[in-house]
Amino acid sequence: MIPVFGGNPSNAQKEQYSRFDNYVNGKFVNQVPTSLAMSASDYFSMIKDSISRAPDRKPSGKLPVTKLDWNKIKSKEDSLTWFGHSSFLLSIDNKKLFVDPMLGPVASPVSFAGSKRYSEDMLYIVDELPPIDAVFITHDHYDHLDYPSIRKLKDKVRHFFVPYGVSAHLLRWGVAKENITELNWWDETEFQGLTVVLTPSKHFSGRGLFNRDTTLWGGWVILGKKTRFFTSGDGGYDTHFIDIGKKYGPFDLALIEGGQYDRRWSWVHMTPEEAVKAHKDVNGKNMMLIHWGAFTLAYHGWTEPIRRAIIEAKKANVNLVAPQIGDTVALNGEMNVPALPWWNKLVNQG
Repeated sequence: MIPVFGGNPSNAQKEQYSRFDNYVNGKFVNQVPTSLAMSASDYFSMIKDSISRAPDRKPSGKLPVTKLDWNKIKSKEDSLTWFGHSSFLLSIDNKKLFVDPMLGPVASPVSFAGSKRYSEDMLYIVDELPPIDAVFITHDHYDHLDYPSIRKLKDKVRHFFVPYGVSAHLLRWGVAKENITELNWWDETEFQGLTVVLTPSKHFSGRGLFNRDTTLWGGWVILGKKTRFFTSGDGGYDTHFIDIGKKYGPFDLALIEGGQYDRRWSWVHMTPEEAVKAHKDVNGKNMMLIHWGAFTLAYHGWTEPIRRAIIEAKKANVNLVAPQIGDTVALNGEMNVPALPWWNKLVNQG
């Protein structure tokens, strides 16, 4: 099998998963019934949207990346550096944590197809990174689990935390088994003084035609001495956000996905308005919108998610931070990063 597709859970792993409530007939399932099936009219409308190719679905030019402030990134202060989409480097209690390190040029198993990154190829960043204490993966889709990034990064990483089944990919790519911890929803563990929890999300998984939902998906709670942090991972809106807020909120910063949405897959990704609601549910103090700014995976304009989120956040009295790609945000309780429209210069007006 071509390495980029990853691996498949072993029979022993499948036997273990069969005892889980969220594993049915060889597949992981959501807390509520979901199906990716679409109607014939939905398929026809998607074909029409694909052909029309709205001009604002991607930037008019290469998206700039802020010059990385390595002094901030390597300091002992709690901080977050965004690399676009759902990829970011988190520093909590002087632990360097990389979540969904997708730095490659294309969100696809092949270079000649799939959505290409708006900015430059960012794999070079790996050479400049400090040692990474842990990598956290939310699920195995190509825009979150990137083969070139993991291959280049793995020797700098002390440990990997993944949902059940995702270890099969990492093992296939040369990560040592003893350096991987797999978790189910609500599983809680300790890592170098941090509390780490895999939380539910409403989504799906798979890297090929025949392995859909054979691995789990989720979000992450990471609790340090000063910073309580949450990232939603991918998934539609539902009541699990209320449960997360009750169990682990409040959060100093919550990263909530709110891009790549469509009425035809409304349960798979949240709209920006739903993202703000989810942030309120988890009891977040400050919000950052993710799953936008790097790839075109849906039919809306590329800046539509952040523009709609800003409007909704103002209505809901939510402090929304919107750093430029490459910016480092200090997690010092203030987080008054203005939602400046840095993206306006790169909107394709057709």
